[in-house]
Amino acid sequence: MITRTVSKNPRTTRGDLVNDLQRAGTKVTKATISNTLRRQGLKSCSARRVPLLKPVHVQAPLKFAREHLDDPEEDWENVIWSDETKIELFGKNSTRRVWRRKNAELHPKNTIPTVKHGGGNIMLWGSFSAKGPGRLIHVKERMNGAMYRDILSDNLLPSARTLKMKRGWVFRHDNDPKHTARATKEWLRKKHFKVLEWPSQSPDLNPIENLWRELKVHVAQRQPQNITALEEICMEEWAKIPATARKGKVQSVVRGSRRRRGGGVQWKGMAGFCGWLDVDQSKAERNHSLMESAQHDFMFSGALARAEKDSK
Repeated sequence: MITRTVSKNPRTTRGDLVNDLQRAGTKVTKATISNTLRRQGLKSCSARRVPLLKPVHVQAPLKFAREHLDDPEEDWENVIWSDETKIELFGKNSTRRVWRRKNAELHPKNTIPTVKHGGGNIMLWGSFSAKGPGRLIHVKERMNGAMYRDILSDNLLPSARTLKMKRGWVFRHDNDPKHTARATKEWLRKKHFKVLEWPSQSPDLNPIENLWRELKVHVAQRQPQNITALEEICMEEWAKIPATARKGKVQSVVRGSRRRRGGGVQWKGMAGFCGWLDVDQSKAERNHSLMESAQHDFMFSGALARAEKDSK
């Protein structure tokens, strides 16, 4: 009952479970509930804040999936992905836990240096494909549309050449206003860059988001002490990310195999994605909470399994 309840409603508290079980004639403690859930692989985590999804945000990925249903994996490996991110000098990715002896909490090895306002940060623009990393650029001023176009002008084509992209390669960036501005679209058209249209409110479909996360972890482990060192370490760690990891990020967009229970039918890539949306589209329109979770669950096997379970 405990596992079933929290699987149905992850926001259920231990106090709620204690009261429910008491009403059913069973007396348990909160510790017992925690241990039971932990044995099932469930742990308490902070709920991630995400943009509120509307029905149109569910329909857009469905349309996208159907349009790309039959795209071979090789097509996705011919995409250059790009994005911007901010990395803080003493950010939340810094190591938080240490093994230490009693009364050694202030030893330099056991502390994290902090300064007011976080010590500064840098903004990066980067690109990559399944073939490897493209250029990583330190954006030293507040970015606007004109600056973004200058960055693309100086770095996008050189990145494609370095990566030895096949003829007809495709560029993908998100729906940031600087990226979708009329002037930017016109610039891309004049340069004859083919741009992959992307559904709105779907950041987790972009594999570069996971690459940024890995970069920040590796940078934090090296504990840069000033902005200059932060930039240098970012560049070094970007170049060191294994090719297998980069390719894996791209494959996460087009893979996510699963077997439908009882049917023995294997769905892969965009077919699996589209199949999942078809199964739960009507339920998503009726159930707003499912729409909220949909954005972050696309194309991941765990989410597919949960969606299938909910549909039964």
